[in-house]
Amino acid sequence: MARIRVGLLPSASFMVGTMPVPKYTDVEKTQFATDRETGAKLYTITLFFMEEDRAEALKITVPQTGLPDGLKPGLPVVPVELFATPWARIFNGSLSDGIAYRADRLDLVGAPAPAADAA
Repeated sequence: MARIRVGLLPSASFMVGTMPVPKYTDVEKTQFATDRETGAKLYTITLFFMEEDRAEALKITVPQTGLPDGLKPGLPVVPVELFATPWARIFNGSLSDGIAYRADRLDLVGAPAPAADAA
């Protein structure tokens, strides 16, 4: 499946709309969805995306390790390494499609950036 890096204009901004909720792999919500590479639990968070004269609510999947402390609705954030994955499926004879968004982490605007690991 194609993963497309999302490019943003300098005028783009994001604000937390809802607190993160766990993502599950089953309808009964017994099995957490996890990152394939790190094993971290995945969460879905709604962010309000604002750019020029438009605003939109986006649901973005973020690993638990990428969620900063102090996150709450209304705070400005920046999604880091934001990707979009188009999807489509047929369910009960009807086509459904959309875009799944995924970010490595969310940074609080105005907070110091996480230190890069020294190699």
